[in-house]
Amino acid sequence: MISDVHGNLGALEAVLADIAARGIERVINLGDDAGKGPRGRAVVDRLREVCDVDVRGNWDDFLPAIGAGDPEEMVWWRDELRADQRAWLGAKPLSHDLLLSGRRVRLFHASAASVHTKVHFHHTPEEFAGMFATTELTGPGPEPTVVGYGDVHDAYVETYRGRTLFNTGSVGNALDEPTASYAILEGVLDGAEPAAFGLQHVRVPYDVEAELAVARELGMPRYAEWEQELRTAVYRGQMVASS
Repeated sequence: MISDVHGNLGALEAVLADIAARGIERVINLGDDAGKGPRGRAVVDRLREVCDVDVRGNWDDFLPAIGAGDPEEMVWWRDELRADQRAWLGAKPLSHDLLLSGRRVRLFHASAASVHTKVHFHHTPEEFAGMFATTELTGPGPEPTVVGYGDVHDAYVETYRGRTLFNTGSVGNALDEPTASYAILEGVLDGAEPAAFGLQHVRVPYDVEAELAVARELGMPRYAEWEQELRTAVYRGQMVASS
């Protein structure tokens, strides 16, 4: 399970190399492919090559609709994508379910309510419960026992009363530590009977300096914030608030 590449091709290639070295053959992406980083076009093409499933994130949802009057950086990230890529991002599914070792797993970008509704690592019991709800976004069907998501760029796992919630962390824009992160699920695919089930997070180093050099070369807007996030994993909003 990968998520939140955000146009960081160097981080994506490092993670894909680690995935291949482990013999993993099925990759599911939980969205936010482009925007914030400099190489959304190349990232989208690469993800379309390697992912079995790719669900829609909040950036996937709003970036194709950015207009000429929107902020300069948003127009830059929109125009960095081809028209066919923008159409593909906006048409991605919102949720994906699978059965693994007798556990129903549900995967989406941000929450069961909306791709734009955040659920942070520090959340309320009500927010935890809401992640397992059946909603218009998830579609009909039995409630899951395992839910995985991205969006907040903060890898964690929490199990409470038989239900497990995990965040993949971010491949291209980690905000918990400055290292690319993804998650591995192990079990019997489409297995209805209980069997061994595994969940782990993996941290993969990559060449941050090379990725920053690409952003400078391309003249990407909001470079200072991007540099801070890649070097320190401190969110740009915290930098603005402290300045």
